Amino acid sequence: MIQLTRRHFFQRGAAGIGIPALAALLQADTGGLQGLPHFPPKAKRIIYLHQSGAPSQLDLFDYKPALNKLHGTELPGSVRMGQRITGMTSGQSSFPVTKSIFSFKQYGKSGAWLSELLPHTGKIADDISIIRTVNTEAINHDPAITFIQTGSQQPGRPSFGSWVSYGLGSENQNLPAFVVLIAQSSAINTDQPLFSRLWGNGFLPSKYQGVNFRSSGDPVLYLSNPAGIDQATRRRMLDGLGKLNQMGAETYGDPEIEARVAQYEMAYRMQTSVPELTDLSKEPQSTFDLYGPDSRKPGSYAAQCLLARRLAERGVRFIQIYKRGWDQHSDLPRDLALQCQSVDQPSAALVTDLKQRGLLEDTLVIWGGEFGRTVYCQGKLMDGNYGRDHHPRCFTMWMAGGGIKPGLTYGETDDFSYNVVKDPVHVHDVQATVMRCLGVDHKRLTFQFQGRHFRLTDVAGQIVEKLIT
Repeated sequence: MIQLTRRHFFQRGAAGIGIPALAALLQADTGGLQGLPHFPPKAKRIIYLHQSGAPSQLDLFDYKPALNKLHGTELPGSVRMGQRITGMTSGQSSFPVTKSIFSFKQYGKSGAWLSELLPHTGKIADDISIIRTVNTEAINHDPAITFIQTGSQQPGRPSFGSWVSYGLGSENQNLPAFVVLIAQSSAINTDQPLFSRLWGNGFLPSKYQGVNFRSSGDPVLYLSNPAGIDQATRRRMLDGLGKLNQMGAETYGDPEIEARVAQYEMAYRMQTSVPELTDLSKEPQSTFDLYGPDSRKPGSYAAQCLLARRLAERGVRFIQIYKRGWDQHSDLPRDLALQCQSVDQPSAALVTDLKQRGLLEDTLVIWGGEFGRTVYCQGKLMDGNYGRDHHPRCFTMWMAGGGIKPGLTYGETDDFSYNVVKDPVHVHDVQATVMRCLGVDHKRLTFQFQGRHFRLTDVAGQIVEKLIT
């Protein structure tokens, strides 16, 4: 006779776990929560191109011609208004205003201003919406990237992709709902590290965590059968393990057992689906030409963008690409140019490719970092060379497809790209707006943990209606 503690009894009853429930898990589980989406969705999936390290909005998107006359002068106190700065520049005796070394011009019918470093992005100017006034409270990398990825500066919350896969489920029973791809830095200076908790499930069941696809060896660790184990043997092993897990579920009522069983079954199905997914050999030469010369190089940003399109085609709900190397505290002209050289064409190609295939209409593409860069120079301002410190007060992101108005430049900053003067967009507003495109009310997608109902946007977030079609 199995002895149940009082706690296990109530856990079991609340979770509804039993042999029938676990048997259902052995079948394909692609559904999200009952009652979702809350509204007719404009987007079915997300491709989030996170530029880790914070691209300089002043040198890429936020054209400030007035800085040409102010270059080298002291940043007025009336602009900074005593706002905090990082420890890396707090000891400077001077804060010289620094113009961009790069030229800007207008693109498309929308007339969007873009840097010379982004000529390919210029070609899709009428397909994207540029948001110049994103802002955050975080001023250092780790809390800032944690905030924009999880809705909290403190680690431990579920990531954006985990919330989406928890609420909406998957459209493909043979691939994870949430896939992560990492592209290394193209800059020369040391880049910021990434942590797996950025795509973690937090307090959600572990089956909602992002699955990191590697660029060398097996795309997913331990996916291949060990030497001497064939597919039939692996199936028998999983069936036996499933029976043991059923016994554990009956005894303890632990919801994590459900997640573990689902992950085992997903891994089994991925043994067939993942090799086919990552085999680019059947892509035509025209596709590689579109994404650029690096698109045949495994792990490059270009190859990851091409893989993201293939994941979108197969119904993966949330695809996250992390591109490292945007932290230009020094040598910005050199390293920013290197980064853009590897990112500009593939990012634009992804939007173009999705559009050509009829996928952009219900795929929302997001491009941006965790904060922006300062108008003043970090360190000594030199002819042709400078660096910029972290700046959370305003930075630029762009979005395309999936219910976002094309050809729009939204929000205004002051002449120094230091403060927002019109239409601010907080990080939580970005999250709320993206959720709305997915047909989800960000206030209603919650999870109870430690006696409180949590959500991605915490207790904030306003939908930016002007961005949505």
